[in-house]
Amino acid sequence: MTKKGQALSVLIVSTLAFTVCFMVWMMFGVIGIPIKKTLGLNATEFGLLTATPVLTGSLIRVPLGIWTDKYGGRIVMALLMAATVPAIWLMSYATAYWHFLVIGLFVGLAGGSFSVGTPYVARWFPKGQQGFAMGIYGAGNSGAAVNKFVAPALVVAFGWTLVPQVYAGIMLGTVVLFWFFSHSDPAHLVPSHTKFSDQLKSLKDPKVLKYCQYYSIVFGGYVALSLWMVQYYVGEFGLDIRAAALLAACFSLPGGVLRAVGGWMSDKWGAHSVTWWVLWVSWVCLFLLSYPQFDFTVATVNGPKTFHIGLNVYLFTALMFVLGIAFAFGKASVFKYISDDYPSNIGTISGIVGLAGGLGGFVLPIMFGALMDLTGIRSSAFMLMYGVVWVSLIWMFWTEVRGRELMGHNAKPFAL
Repeated sequence: MTKKGQALSVLIVSTLAFTVCFMVWMMFGVIGIPIKKTLGLNATEFGLLTATPVLTGSLIRVPLGIWTDKYGGRIVMALLMAATVPAIWLMSYATAYWHFLVIGLFVGLAGGSFSVGTPYVARWFPKGQQGFAMGIYGAGNSGAAVNKFVAPALVVAFGWTLVPQVYAGIMLGTVVLFWFFSHSDPAHLVPSHTKFSDQLKSLKDPKVLKYCQYYSIVFGGYVALSLWMVQYYVGEFGLDIRAAALLAACFSLPGGVLRAVGGWMSDKWGAHSVTWWVLWVSWVCLFLLSYPQFDFTVATVNGPKTFHIGLNVYLFTALMFVLGIAFAFGKASVFKYISDDYPSNIGTISGIVGLAGGLGGFVLPIMFGALMDLTGIRSSAFMLMYGVVWVSLIWMFWTEVRGRELMGHNAKPFAL
């Protein structure tokens, strides 16, 4: 097989593997609903339940990025997926809350696959195509949407306990496919004696910190909302789990699949321009989504008149669809920053930025639940994310936009 053929094969099979890993990683977003009902969990406990796999999937990203640079993506990815199979299967036998939390930590290892596949895939392509290649691989985020199609059908037909068993079988089959259709290239290995603690020193770089902040919203927010939206639809609009999952997929599907388009846009117009507009679109969507359902009374000449303001399910879903597209583009553009600024250290830097994004996906669902228990307002989740986007916009303005010449002969292309 030619080098180009090997690169294409690696891209296809790696994207498939990442899709399955993400599907497993987001499993609690659906099966957590019947588990919540069975165990009588409050919103905060439900947030912790859904977020637990995200924690280990995030913390493991930095060492996985280092090992990928050192040993190669093929062996690291195969071993990582194989290691999750027993834990996924055992999930169906859990009965107590702490069982789910402990097993969820091991299932969460699947989420670390992003930091393996990103440098593994990128090194098979020339610099001008890396954004697009990483975007295609990152489209495996659509596993969150696949989970919303597969898991509800299994839950309704057979009960939630069958979902982990089916997912364990799918993961095992994916390991076999990946091993037979992926390839290794010794030229892609980066000799490294750097320790985990040494890699964290990269956090002293202001640019790395900034990319961590960006990614905490475009990826962390995507993960958190993918986990939260099914139960949000059930509680806010009174839908059953199948209808709720279908509408929630209107956010998760474009948020994953269109990442490849974001990679192409970043190659063409640059990471800065794409990220800037992504943050502004997200800001507008989250502002509108933040408004709770409320009534107010006005004293008119004909007496008191009451008005209702709030998003119906159609407008809500439309805004979530647009937000999913924006997050998809943003996830790709942040990693284009990394491939441009750290070409010889993609694995470790992507691991650190991925860690920050994953921790965002871990913390946000817990905060969503805590805010809901505290305020009783479901849309408080969007209020929180609106504030996080404000931080990113201000940071980008002061570090990237403020000193730019926007007009004249020396102005760089900025708008799409």
